[in-house]
Amino acid sequence: MTMEKTDLLVIGAGPAGISAALYARRGGLSVTVVTKGIETGGLSKAEKIENYYGFAEPISGKELLRRGAAGARRLGVEIVEEELLALSFNDTFDGFKAASRQHEWEASAVVLAAGASRRTLPIPGIAEFEGKGVSYCAICDAFFYRGKKVAVIGSGEYAVHEAQVLLPHAEMVTLLTNGEPLTAEVPDDVAVCDGKIAAAEGAGRVERVRFADGEVLPLDGLFLAIGTAGSSELARKIGAMLDGADVKVDVHQATNVPGLFAAGDCTGGLLQVAKAVHEGAEAGLSALRYVRSKRNAK
Repeated sequence: MTMEKTDLLVIGAGPAGISAALYARRGGLSVTVVTKGIETGGLSKAEKIENYYGFAEPISGKELLRRGAAGARRLGVEIVEEELLALSFNDTFDGFKAASRQHEWEASAVVLAAGASRRTLPIPGIAEFEGKGVSYCAICDAFFYRGKKVAVIGSGEYAVHEAQVLLPHAEMVTLLTNGEPLTAEVPDDVAVCDGKIAAAEGAGRVERVRFADGEVLPLDGLFLAIGTAGSSELARKIGAMLDGADVKVDVHQATNVPGLFAAGDCTGGLLQVAKAVHEGAEAGLSALRYVRSKRNAK
């Protein structure tokens, strides 16, 4: 893959992400938006929206998303419809790097706008063992499982990526689909178990997973990677502070990580389009000021 460069990488194409992209692009930045799909997320399920300024008649969530993306493209924003798998600091470039299955990017600034909190499972033991063998971040915790047996719960690209992060460290990595169909290609050195999970068990910390059929898988660590990586997962991996499951930001939508901003549902509060658009605009302008200041300092 060729490394692509952009001034601002926006993760998410909802009202917050597109608003951030619009304001940054109008300010002169090159902007790339990465999204698993324009018509995905919670807003896409809204049949009628009739509390948003400027529409005499109700509009569907999908149509609002389509119009937002079309307006961004008209201004020169590049929208890539792929699942983002990783976000990290760039060792050779003063900024960030990110990757999907088919693309890699370098960016001076990033706006997280990929929706609300991490997904977990209502399985006995998961919540109880958080921080005691249950983790949501492979890149954060892989080092602690050197030579040990670990498992990743998930069935898509994100779960496979987390398993690949663990492979160089762990003695054995197993992908647990929890009865869901696989939607990604799994490396040969990752075992796959498709049984329905009944519980995570152990004395003080995770020691095994018990399946609905009574079978048991001994393990030392259990990583959750359900669905796609949301904003809180990406924030945690790169060292941004969270307030519960929400990304913590200041009044300008800046996180504690320089160059990293967040907007929309991932910051908590009022989960409405109007709030997302406002925060996106603020995040886009803040990113614009940040990139300009970096250029002027050179």
